[in-house]
Amino acid sequence: MPSFDIVSEVDGHEVRNAVDQTNKEVGSRFDFKGSDARVEQADLQLSVYADDEFKLEQIQDILRTKLTKRKIDVRCLEKGHIEKVSGNKVKQEVTVKTGLETELAKKIIKILKENKLKVQASIQGDSVRVSGVKKDVLQEAIQIVKKVITDFPLQYQNFRD
Repeated sequence: MPSFDIVSEVDGHEVRNAVDQTNKEVGSRFDFKGSDARVEQADLQLSVYADDEFKLEQIQDILRTKLTKRKIDVRCLEKGHIEKVSGNKVKQEVTVKTGLETELAKKIIKILKENKLKVQASIQGDSVRVSGVKKDVLQEAIQIVKKVITDFPLQYQNFRD
């Protein structure tokens, strides 16, 4: 029985490279001269530091550009609230989300059931396994999910016959 998995994954090495490139660009730009602006990374948790909110937004724009160039979908970034660190300095936590949350997995299964496709979908940890009788039906399922879920990056893997 043909099947595939719907997942949401991010390459941690590419995130690290994008953070390094962002810090390198911030360190060499004239408008950040003498500033304590930087991005720190702990696994998939990023901390963006800047002198004020305007510079914070500029750093995040640079980070988004670097992530996009490294083929990482920026829809996986979840920004926290902006905190005052000391004086005018600000900090913002940015989480790189991976894996499907239970709500989203249930939503995907509901979408497939509503479209009355002859497929079975089940939650497998942080992914959704979809299996069906024919490959054509599975490809149709992929197209439907792509059309409906536009606010979160999804990948379709492990296509098996």
